[in-house]
Amino acid sequence: MKTGGQLIVEALEANGVDRLYCVPGESYLAVLDALADSAISPIVCRQEGGAAMMADCHGRLTGKPGICFVTRGPGATNASAGIHIAAQDSIPLILFVGQVARGNLEREAFQEIDYRAFYGSVAKWVVEIDDPARIPELLTRAFTVATSGRPGPVVVALPEDVLSERAQAPAALPFVPVETQPGTAEMEAFHRLLATAKRPIAILGGTRWSDKAVADFQKFAESWNLPVACSFRRQMLFDHLHPSYAGDIGIGPNPKLAQAVREADVVLLVGGRFGEMPSSDYTLLKSPYPDQALVHVHADAAELGRVYRPSLAINASAAAFAAAAVGLKPSAPPAWAERTEDLHSAYLDWSTPPETGPGAVQMGPIMAYLETVLPDDAILANGAGNYATWIHRFHRFRRYATQAAPTSGSMGYGTPAAVAAKGLFPERTVIAFAGDGCFLMNGQEFATAVQYGLPIVVIVVNNGIYGTIRMHQEREYPGRVVATDLTNPDFAALARAYGGHGETVETTADFAPAFERARASGKPAIIEIKLDPEAITPTRTLSEIREKR
Repeated sequence: MKTGGQLIVEALEANGVDRLYCVPGESYLAVLDALADSAISPIVCRQEGGAAMMADCHGRLTGKPGICFVTRGPGATNASAGIHIAAQDSIPLILFVGQVARGNLEREAFQEIDYRAFYGSVAKWVVEIDDPARIPELLTRAFTVATSGRPGPVVVALPEDVLSERAQAPAALPFVPVETQPGTAEMEAFHRLLATAKRPIAILGGTRWSDKAVADFQKFAESWNLPVACSFRRQMLFDHLHPSYAGDIGIGPNPKLAQAVREADVVLLVGGRFGEMPSSDYTLLKSPYPDQALVHVHADAAELGRVYRPSLAINASAAAFAAAAVGLKPSAPPAWAERTEDLHSAYLDWSTPPETGPGAVQMGPIMAYLETVLPDDAILANGAGNYATWIHRFHRFRRYATQAAPTSGSMGYGTPAAVAAKGLFPERTVIAFAGDGCFLMNGQEFATAVQYGLPIVVIVVNNGIYGTIRMHQEREYPGRVVATDLTNPDFAALARAYGGHGETVETTADFAPAFERARASGKPAIIEIKLDPEAITPTRTLSEIREKR
């Protein structure tokens, strides 16, 4: 006879969980007690949103479900930001949330929430366990649902008395991963289509990738001299210095790349959904009927034909498709070699940072410096804001599992993601980029980095405004500035107050020595860059945006 809390922990261990992210709560004390006798390391966070984002980053970089525990009511609602990210980004995650005792349900008891109603439209599956004997069964299913097809978040609600009640239950067994393989007929059809193409392009996105899958697809691209682009914030899926790389298709893509997608006769979309942001509001590929012949490869059959009608639908994971594609060889040298070379050259030009700009701090030279000192396996994390353009456009990703950024566009993601990444890969350099507004949404997780001795470097680009909204404001309502100005703390002093290392950069020349001191400190560090608000984009100032209107 074991408590529900013990059965939960045993099921996690059986499924290979060695760490989880949590904010403790009285609603799941029995689980916390059971953790004391396990080998699972709980990472104690400062806010449930940060904990859920750490779990998301765990799933994003490993492909295994990130595990998060939060308490009921306010804990559950705080965590919803991370669940939304995992849902839109197709990340495997399991959120365990406390619930009132079974006898108090439907009374609006203290902090009671109907989790099926609350999470039903965003989570992949929501289950409330009302019998401790079924815990092994339902947790095995939770892992299967979170990882199969299109991965996503699962929410498991735990009534308080279920966790303390004792029951006999079968020993938990690990879930069996569900793979989807491409059919022989589909691969033959794809081979014929590619062999007769004149202007093909591949776009990589989504999840269900691995180091091997990335290497397999690169070999396939080399065989065909195929131009390859990465979808919004999926840039770690292809080596940016490979001669086949054509660039990323995100917000404001390279116009030459966007035109190449429009002019393509065959588009191979692997793993991704190509939603509103990368498709430039469904104009690069028209929904529902693209102008190009679309080969859509996705692990979830429900995604095939949902937004775009494909010419060829292949129900397979990205990894399985890449493994199969390696065996496809052209019968003659492809005719588009010069086009591939031109697109890569255009990418190199597009990703070369500018040397000048308004103000005393120039972000272009800072990015150029980072490209010379960051190792190929450095992990870059960020949330959302105009500052992120400097990473997405000018950092050249070389390896898989080096990017943690929400395609959902959520602010506040970078710092908690960096904490999780450094815990997973302590030997690697981990950098978080954040705007001043973005950082203060989950910046308290810097304390978590200090608590666990995780020497991340957080680069806070401080321009004193909600920059993206201000940019839109000046474009749509020039000169009518409302609700976008910010008053900020001294971020370097804040880092020191937490027990970390702090630096302030007020000129371009300040950055390199500040960065070296931050890394040498061996502590979690914040480098505050005081950026002129005029430097709102790499190519246009706020004043230029306002005047153009």
